[in-house]
Amino acid sequence: MRTYVLDLQEVDRTKANVVGGKGANLGELSRIEGIRVPAGFCVTTEAFRRILGEAPSIGGLLDRLSSLEVGDREGIRELSGELRRIIEGTPIPEDLQAALTQALSRLGADDAYAVRSSATAEDLPGASFAGQQDTYLNVLGTQAILQHIRRCWASLFTERAVTYRIQHGFDHRKVHMAVVVQKMVFAQAAGILFTADPVTSNRKVSSIEAGLGLGEALVAGLASADRYKVRNGQIIDKVIARKTLATRALEGGGTEERAIAPERQGGQALADAQILRLERLGRQIEGHFGHPQDIEWCLVEEELHIVQSRPITTLFPIPDAGDRGNHVYLSVGHQQMMTDPMKPLGLSLFQLTAAGRMYAAGGRLFVDPTKTLASPASRDALLDLVGRSDPLTRDALSTLIERGDFIEPLPGDPAASPPGQGKQGSALARFDAQVEDDPAIVAELIERSQAALEELKRDIRTRTGTALFDFILEDIQRLKESLSDPRSMGVIMGAMKAAWWLNEKMMAWLGERNAADTLSQSVSNNVTSEMGLALLDVADVIRPYPDVVAYLQSVKHDGFLEELVELDGGQQARDAIRAYLDRYGMRCAGEIDITRARWSEKPTTLVPLILRNVKNFEPRAGERKLEQGRQEALERARALLDRLRQLPDGEQKASEARRMIDRLRSFIGYREYPKYGIVNRYFVYKQALLREAERLVQAGVIHDAEDIYYLTFDELREVVRTHRLDDQLLGKRRAEHELHKRLTPPRVITSDGEIVTGAYKRADLPAGAIVGLPVSSGVVEGRARVLLDMAGADLEAGDILVTAFTDPSWTPLFVSIKGLVTEVGGLMTHGAVIAREYGLPAVVGVEHATRLIRDGQRIRVHGTDGYVEILP
Repeated sequence: MRTYVLDLQEVDRTKANVVGGKGANLGELSRIEGIRVPAGFCVTTEAFRRILGEAPSIGGLLDRLSSLEVGDREGIRELSGELRRIIEGTPIPEDLQAALTQALSRLGADDAYAVRSSATAEDLPGASFAGQQDTYLNVLGTQAILQHIRRCWASLFTERAVTYRIQHGFDHRKVHMAVVVQKMVFAQAAGILFTADPVTSNRKVSSIEAGLGLGEALVAGLASADRYKVRNGQIIDKVIARKTLATRALEGGGTEERAIAPERQGGQALADAQILRLERLGRQIEGHFGHPQDIEWCLVEEELHIVQSRPITTLFPIPDAGDRGNHVYLSVGHQQMMTDPMKPLGLSLFQLTAAGRMYAAGGRLFVDPTKTLASPASRDALLDLVGRSDPLTRDALSTLIERGDFIEPLPGDPAASPPGQGKQGSALARFDAQVEDDPAIVAELIERSQAALEELKRDIRTRTGTALFDFILEDIQRLKESLSDPRSMGVIMGAMKAAWWLNEKMMAWLGERNAADTLSQSVSNNVTSEMGLALLDVADVIRPYPDVVAYLQSVKHDGFLEELVELDGGQQARDAIRAYLDRYGMRCAGEIDITRARWSEKPTTLVPLILRNVKNFEPRAGERKLEQGRQEALERARALLDRLRQLPDGEQKASEARRMIDRLRSFIGYREYPKYGIVNRYFVYKQALLREAERLVQAGVIHDAEDIYYLTFDELREVVRTHRLDDQLLGKRRAEHELHKRLTPPRVITSDGEIVTGAYKRADLPAGAIVGLPVSSGVVEGRARVLLDMAGADLEAGDILVTAFTDPSWTPLFVSIKGLVTEVGGLMTHGAVIAREYGLPAVVGVEHATRLIRDGQRIRVHGTDGYVEILP
């Protein structure tokens, strides 16, 4: 028997498919002791499907609607309008109308009602759909209520609702509409309560907006609202608005906006006691649902009524340190230049590889420096180190420390070692004293890394089952030992300190800013910059063969290498690409996530880059670029040293500078090598794990080998051991990953969920300048190419790349551009290192650069002073 109507008391949160998200939450709210919810009933999705069945033409329209892209506004407007007209014009069948009329009679057919849409894809943890469908207030009379129920059904196909579903990947056919019909409450005040601060995301601060009347003027943006903030039962902030309009009910039905008497316009909408009582109700509701809530409320004759509660879908999850103490978390992705979410296998493997503990949240990783920040003995060293890399993170941490309300300072501990000054720091000091400028050490480190990689490739072949996982864990320990080798760390820190010394001393002695930038061009042993130049060499092999070029222009599949040999020059082209992949094929965008497709797995990724090099460069361009950078660096060094010798104590200063220049050029290239070694190992692990996944597919445990990406390393080991897996877990993890894609990770977040932001403290900028961190000197003008994905790159020689972040996989693009702007990055992150190597002016850490700068605009990048100008 079909169920068309359910009383709110019969509904709970498990019935979202029957009564929609709003209806399910209202039913659940009505079960909470002490929470007042206006009485009512739900018109179920079964009734909606019945109406669709009465109009056969809807099926074809839905098929057409499903084929539209979000940008096809005219198509969306036309089809959604037609669907609404059909639904509103479809008569309600007699049995359905009888069920609705009977439900109204039980509550009181002569009373006023609110008729509210409740879609099945509404008020969900991953998407709220707030405001996408329609609500009608103060509806009087059975026929009017039935007509407004039809309008609610039709509102599933408003243009804004259809567009929202397309943007969030919801299938129009799988979303259905229920309707909530509730007794009208005539509020003196109404508004919204967020149980987490919507600005800072602080979970311990409730934020209340309150206006006079029914609240519709507030929701529509026609009236201003008071804003109150409450923390730990105390009102910590109040902003009282001048309220000039309120929505009031009309006697004959419907509502209107009325002017508020001048003497009431400046008063509080809620008294302090009511504010605190509302906050307590919010915490009770949040506790019941288990998530921060966005709550609609109204005040009726001194009683607070709740008319809606939905999860806040925009909050970034809080990393969990496993205790109730205060913690500060720093984003790992902002240091790794990869702020996209990672899948569980990638997260867990990177956690296993890390030197210290990392915490996962929102598909990203964070570290906890709270103890270091709490100790005066270590705080300044950490802030200095962070500040050199990312001033925005340093400023956020400094703000948090200066507030004095979160990080409890510890007494000074003379024995405490700031970062870099403990056991490893003393080892670095010994390195500096013993072999500080011997370039042979870099060659030895690289040779040892390559030998270990070959040994790994040989030994992993015989491992299967749980023995494979044990072997990988053992190899990860060997990897961690090599990464923390004092000689390796000494080379990296020696180069960084040399760069800092040169920048500081040349500025103090000669007034030269960022002198180390040019001195870092075309250094030896930079495996990442070599990768970009090597792709120019591949283009040199292909350029003489027009048949190969034409074939590559139409390549769509990743098996194209075998087909190349049939063409004139195809053998040479295939061998050149394969040789490149043998050395660099383990790289890809987001390469710290083992689940990302590598270039060896998806070689078509490289084809547009090769073709661009064929088109834009002459033969031997890589060789010339390398030599040009080397000559510029040597000339810069000579000029600086000549000027130093003219100063008081000039010979001593020049001698010290010469030593630092030699150290910089000998060691700075190695900065990129440890990550290259990590990614090489990751690819070996991945290939072995995918072979194990294929065995699971053959055994019927999983459907596709890539299902393993949604399991952590330990979970996968257990599945391999038992051949058992909860299919629902994979679906849940996929949904979580899609949600994580919509979240923006913070640089700094606290255990209260507060996102602490930093700012550049600079007053020396021209009007309209967009500020960032200068990481590679020079000034350049050109066309901005705003890219969010390397795959969509359409660069011409001389363009300026503007993007969120770059990792080593972006390096082949750097040979074509003449400037770089990124939203994320620091002095020693990938984009900065390679920009200096190639002599490209670069500014990183430019917040919202991809939104502030439009694709195609002409911009000027001030790589020395750290800002960007948009040119007329």
